[in-house]
Amino acid sequence: MTNNTEIAIDSLLTANGVTINDIEAAFSEFEGKSIDLADFYFQKVVTEGYALEEGIIKNGSYNTDMGVGVRAVCKEKSALAYSDEISKDSLIEAVRTVRAIGNFSKEKNITKIEKKAPPSPLYQPVNPIELKSTEEKIEIIKKLDQFARALNPHIVQVMTTIAAVHEVVLIAKRDGTLVGDVRPLVRVGISVLAEKDGRVEKGNSGGGARFSLDYFTDEKLQSYAKDAVEQAMQNLEAIAVPAGIFPVVLGPGWPGVLLHEAVGHGLEGDFNRKGTSVFSNKIGQKVAAEGVTIVDNGTIIDRRGSLTIDDEGNPTQCTTLIENGILKGYIQDELNASLMGEKTTGNSRRESFATLPIPRMTNTYMLSGEMEPDEIIESVDYGIFALNFGGGQVDITSGKFAFSMSQAWLIEKGKITTPVKGATLIGNGHEALLKIKLIGNDSCLDSGVGICGKDGQSVPVGVGMPTLRIDGLTIGGTD
Repeated sequence: MTNNTEIAIDSLLTANGVTINDIEAAFSEFEGKSIDLADFYFQKVVTEGYALEEGIIKNGSYNTDMGVGVRAVCKEKSALAYSDEISKDSLIEAVRTVRAIGNFSKEKNITKIEKKAPPSPLYQPVNPIELKSTEEKIEIIKKLDQFARALNPHIVQVMTTIAAVHEVVLIAKRDGTLVGDVRPLVRVGISVLAEKDGRVEKGNSGGGARFSLDYFTDEKLQSYAKDAVEQAMQNLEAIAVPAGIFPVVLGPGWPGVLLHEAVGHGLEGDFNRKGTSVFSNKIGQKVAAEGVTIVDNGTIIDRRGSLTIDDEGNPTQCTTLIENGILKGYIQDELNASLMGEKTTGNSRRESFATLPIPRMTNTYMLSGEMEPDEIIESVDYGIFALNFGGGQVDITSGKFAFSMSQAWLIEKGKITTPVKGATLIGNGHEALLKIKLIGNDSCLDSGVGICGKDGQSVPVGVGMPTLRIDGLTIGGTD
């Protein structure tokens, strides 16, 4: 069976008349320069998407983006040049552009490229765009629309979307490594509006994976429709949330976005190397309550945030960041790991060949504890239960965060009672970790919709957590 490296060579090199000898010749242009690392990142991305509103296709897109990025690194300095043409001439020209970053050296540096067998793939090298016709793709979101409308007569508007991505990457490194990956990605989304007695509220849902579009079975589409409709209908009955300091219970799965934003970014190597994270220089120290273990795991089969190899050609791994409340390590790419005297954790990611790789999360989540979720709810006399979050803001340096809750209820005398709206969760990521009191046994990842932004680059990620009770959090309310 042809491995992903061979597929990438055929798609990105052979199809464009570039040979292994051409890559070696391009690397030879670095001769006489003392450079810590250099790599070529070849990429082709094809995306297709459609949006359905009121039963009509309101938007459709099909895009192809292809090119090569050349990077050179000397100590803390990085240089990048890129071309949207893959050819021997454009590759050599890009090398000549970035090589000025290196110091003069009398050493001769000869690169001999060797194809490297990639790790066992975490997803099949399918092309989700080609496997279904346009009509079949549109039929998926039409079904989703119909399922939602059939659930409740108060649903007055439905918007559904579908997107498919076929990405092929090939990484050539100055140490001779040549390794590739084929990355499918699909996603479906639904947004509904419900109206009752002149009041209108919104509900959202969706999911995705590194899979073909066959992932979206009728059963899965029905679950997305049900979640969106229930959220909208609950918000129609919601009351203004009280403001104050309460115990807060976070539901499993998507609320892990709070960990991702308020904690995960603070554990990325670049922020800690520069000393700008609240977690800088705290390895071995207690930073969370006992029982809190958080990992970043890029190796989960078919998951949205998973990668067989990262964007420097290294296998992804499961990295324990916090173990039983103790800070164990950071998320690293090659550059920051080298400067910090550590090893890469396989977390180098880049949005495209036109951007520099930086340390990024993959699937970041908290492991399960021992308590039943119902027991956690029953332990709260008066507080808030949050199942879904909307937008949020985080300050990496201080750890302060503010997140809007898109689906939440009051907890009264150990029972979930009235839905509330307008709630904002305000706190500090480091302090919130220490305030965790109870950890459920139901840890899970989100449905596959996460997108992470950093330094102007967006990449797909996964988030997750078990049901948690956190005491003493501030709720900014409207009542």
